[in-house]
Amino acid sequence: QVQLVESGGGSVQPGGSLRLSCKANGITLRHYTVAWFRQAPGKEREGVSCISGVDSDIYYADSVKGRFAISRDDARNAVDLQMNGLKPEDAAIYSCAIDGLCYTDTSPRPTDYDYWGRGTQVTVSS
Repeated sequence: QVQLVESGGGSVQPGGSLRLSCKANGITLRHYTVAWFRQAPGKEREGVSCISGVDSDIYYADSVKGRFAISRDDARNAVDLQMNGLKPEDAAIYSCAIDGLCYTDTSPRPTDYDYWGRGTQVTVSS
């Protein structure tokens, strides 16, 4: 049974950093495309970043380029999202998902992803 568990969320001040992790049980995550999505209250779910399982293509939303970095940690069977320079508009529930499509120039679509974690809350406020 596939299980994805996110961790690392929390509350930080603007300019702060958080490192989110998406750990998998039941599969070897390095074989899968992994995406991070976020959803703020009253807003649609947004693709933040993804890393493909085939050729390691990476995508970042324009709003996070230069501040966020996605990476694999095969030893932990995890994909991490390092978030620096956090802004109030980054506040949302962040969820990871697998087994979808990831291209360098196209935002991942939630409907393409089959398995999801429950999400972790990120709050950015002073």
